[in-house]
Amino acid sequence: MSSQMTVSFGGGKKVIAEYNEFEIRTDQSVKSGGEATAPEPYDLFLASLATCAGYYVLSFCDKRDIPTEGIRVVQNWERDAEKRLTKIRLRIEVPESFPAKYHGALVRAADQCAVKKTLANPPEIVTETVVA
Repeated sequence: MSSQMTVSFGGGKKVIAEYNEFEIRTDQSVKSGGEATAPEPYDLFLASLATCAGYYVLSFCDKRDIPTEGIRVVQNWERDAEKRLTKIRLRIEVPESFPAKYHGALVRAADQCAVKKTLANPPEIVTETVVA
């Protein structure tokens, strides 16, 4: 099974990905020569992990009719001296009213995130130039 995303350029440091009916816009920070009109691509990478885990938390709660008000996923990360990502931490914050018996299950639900699973077993990435 194959899918496709097409990337074009929007002027300056803007890069736009088109996927299905969506446009995913990125830009660079002012410090990096952009206009900071959209997240940087790496920010979207990090957001994909956090929002994917959030989706599984939401689904877990929905299936059990647990209100999601006051629940949030907070992601932080660490980098080494060369600014390489070394650790990502996802913290699921729940209100006191959240059933304690589900705390561990909520973590297991978030761990079902497809982005996390892909990072754990990364695909081969092939880059090539072709004449179109």
